[in-house]
Amino acid sequence: MRNFLLIAFSLFVNLSLSAQISDSSQREIHLQGTVNFRDAGGYKTTDGKQVKWGKMYRSGSLNKLTNADVEILSKLKLAKDIDFRGPYEIKTAPDRMPNHVAYINLPAGSEKIGDSLYLKTLLQSMKNDEGILEMYQNLTPFKARYEPLFKELLALPADSALLFHCSAGKDRTGIASALILSALGVDKKTIIDDYLSTNYYRRNENVMAIKGLVAMYKLDEEVAKNLMAAKESYIQATFNSIETQYGSVENFLIKGIGLSKKDIKQLRKKLLY
Repeated sequence: MRNFLLIAFSLFVNLSLSAQISDSSQREIHLQGTVNFRDAGGYKTTDGKQVKWGKMYRSGSLNKLTNADVEILSKLKLAKDIDFRGPYEIKTAPDRMPNHVAYINLPAGSEKIGDSLYLKTLLQSMKNDEGILEMYQNLTPFKARYEPLFKELLALPADSALLFHCSAGKDRTGIASALILSALGVDKKTIIDDYLSTNYYRRNENVMAIKGLVAMYKLDEEVAKNLMAAKESYIQATFNSIETQYGSVENFLIKGIGLSKKDIKQLRKKLLY
């Protein structure tokens, strides 16, 4: 019964999200050693412009890249690898990238993630979506984590690209993508669809991850599914916190993250067609 439920979950994700990622053939970079590695470009803005392809990439873990993968990445003009993971995660799974790519670690809010005792305690205390929602609602680490990301984007040379990632490419990376696309003027529905598409790109890996969480930590299967899923309620919790505390995403980018209106204008000039 358990295997049947996991397979059914995977099929549901595949079918429900296929319409959202009709450009997946252009967006996804197929690599042997990771999944959810994709181009963050192509999205339309509310004023009729488009996010440039080949300037920003997002991904999950990069520690298992093959030589062939590294060769593929070497052709993407990557200049910077932004890693949102904490020291425990990095120690057990360091990034593998082309030698010329500069590595930048922005671990704010991730300091304890990957510690086995912390993880075990955290997982056992979770019920429904409470623990996950709390992470999405907590704006405290956002400035330290994401202001440098925006600064790196602003400083990115015209002929270069930037990559940002965490472990699954879902939570910390998903929020980063949501903030960047918001700054560029992409509408909220498109941003949410982009966030939800992680369920498609990780559909097979999530089935295995759920099995592992249930077996290793004796988690309830529903809790394990919640941990691995990208749900609209999660990213909406971030938007709700921002709107409650700052009134709008633009106000948050200026007052909470530290960008200026000039920065946002420059970012749009650099990253939009």
